[in-house]
Amino acid sequence: MIPQLVIFDCDGVLIDSEMIACRVDAEYLTEIGFPMTVGDVLDRYVGQSAAFMRQDIEERFGRPLPGDALTAMERRLAAAFDRELRPIAGVAGAIDRIPGKTCVASSSTPQRIEHALRATGLFELFHPRIFSAVQVARGKPAPDLFLFAAERMGASPADCVVIEDSPAGVAAARAANMSVIGFAGASHCGPRHDERLRAAGASTILTKMDDLPNLLDLLVRRRT
Repeated sequence: MIPQLVIFDCDGVLIDSEMIACRVDAEYLTEIGFPMTVGDVLDRYVGQSAAFMRQDIEERFGRPLPGDALTAMERRLAAAFDRELRPIAGVAGAIDRIPGKTCVASSSTPQRIEHALRATGLFELFHPRIFSAVQVARGKPAPDLFLFAAERMGASPADCVVIEDSPAGVAAARAANMSVIGFAGASHCGPRHDERLRAAGASTILTKMDDLPNLLDLLVRRRT
């Protein structure tokens, strides 16, 4: 008994990237006159699309970001990824042990997803089954991205399981009528991160990727 499709978020699920990204974003935004801490970025923008981030920053500060701000931030982040980025421990082995279909559905841009997965040696495990929020009208917490991924993969939403590390991503999966496992094993996950994921709708919490294949089997058995 296996899910028809297992959908992985990217940042904070496949790659341990969120603290790197929050630090780079906070430093750059502060430099250009939009002061933020790493905690600000972590609390407001993890799991959200670049479009949401731009809109929220502009509303908070009452003025527009420079037109090239997000592009410049992506360049800094790419350089930081090349120096620092690592995959989540055990994730490649866990993916190899999942017998059904898998894909990636991320709020990041296609360029950032590919860069990150190549830098961590995970790209070939998913290519070309990689989907980005830029391909849909609404990003997480709307269900559009997960529904789009399921349609492209020929899977029924009710037979999909999503692996997510952010409350926005968990809410998106539940809105798509998909089961969702909350991942709380990345470096940005604080001591109460599991509670936030459960509150958003995660049915189960995972802290070690090595446990994922067995957890998927248990989740399916509970539903049958």
